[in-house]
Amino acid sequence: MSRFHHPPTLEDIVEMAEQAFAAIPKELRDLVRGAAIVVEDVADEDTVAEMGFESPWALTGLYRGVPMTQKSVLDAPMEPDTITLYREPILLEWIETNEDLFRLVRNVLIHEIAHHFGFSDDDIARLEGDD
Repeated sequence: MSRFHHPPTLEDIVEMAEQAFAAIPKELRDLVRGAAIVVEDVADEDTVAEMGFESPWALTGLYRGVPMTQKSVLDAPMEPDTITLYREPILLEWIETNEDLFRLVRNVLIHEIAHHFGFSDDDIARLEGDD
């Protein structure tokens, strides 16, 4: 991914997230078939409080929804699962760590999906290392 000469926009992060989603391990993609990827600048106050954070800068992503393993065809239709990426905290981490931005976005996706489905920290580290 090329270097940006300006802060990446919401649209830039959406495009990167779509490419990153295609690059995550198949075992994770299969778990979240049909989930929407949404990019917002920062988490709102209610979300920050709900997740137990003191600041929106600590939250780079959030998975909301019911795992496919717990869904039933008999369930009433619900809103689609969403994976929200928070642009500004991701960009702050990018600046602080000098990590490749594409890899960082990919790892946030992996982290959110894997934690939602109960993967261990060791499993997540293994998945983040898969390129």
